[in-house]
Amino acid sequence: MSFLDSFLIRAALAGLGVALAAGPLGCFVVWRRMAYFGDATAHAAILGVALSLAFEVPILGGVLLCCLAMAAAVTALTGRGHSSDTILGVAAHSALAFGLVAVSMIPGARVDLSAYLFGDILAVGRGDLAVIWGGGALVLALLWWRWSALLTTTLNADLARASGMDPEREQRYLTFALALVVAVAIKVVGVLLIAALLLIPAAAARPFARTPERMALLAAAVGGLASLGGLRLSFLADTPAGPTIVATAAAIFALAASLSGFRRKVAR
Repeated sequence: MSFLDSFLIRAALAGLGVALAAGPLGCFVVWRRMAYFGDATAHAAILGVALSLAFEVPILGGVLLCCLAMAAAVTALTGRGHSSDTILGVAAHSALAFGLVAVSMIPGARVDLSAYLFGDILAVGRGDLAVIWGGGALVLALLWWRWSALLTTTLNADLARASGMDPEREQRYLTFALALVVAVAIKVVGVLLIAALLLIPAAAARPFARTPERMALLAAAVGGLASLGGLRLSFLADTPAGPTIVATAAAIFALAASLSGFRRKVAR
């Protein structure tokens, strides 16, 4: 019997693969206040699923393409008569609505939308694992390569330009990484919850990190703990795995916030 024959082992590895990539990337989402941007990108994934099914191409490619197109459209429209929050809200909900309508119009397609909206981690196969870990490794490699430039442009775009860096180029790298994480995380938590898996571990790690690097590591650890703990709770309580993983992350965040508040009171 192979190590990967157990569906629980495959599910645990899938959760870890997404968490290790989403944690460090989520730190930049928190630092740059890109929560709505992450939502809009994630919701565009449903439209990518519909296009992939309609044209019979791999879902990863369709989702990645639609996520990048959404990110480019939002960037182009921001500042043209509407606030960025308004543009992101319209884009996020419109992409989700158009995606759901498009899926329903595909002739002969029998699609379980809940698997894409909330994830189906227990159905992860060996091929899915290869995609998740391959995509996660690519995201981590990209963050490692551009870490200094991304940090500098996040802190001060003018300082980055003075140092010879291009903030717009770094934003494109970050957008690509975000789209890739969304594409590989669909099986784990679904498009409605991937933004939470980006934000919550990073937010939980923030009070306990003195450096950006430590925050990224702690966020990855929190995400991994939430994935494994949520999967275990889901198995014991017979609850949906994706939402349970996010709920576990939220519980860890609440505990971290309580500990941080207690530490501040003791320090006073």
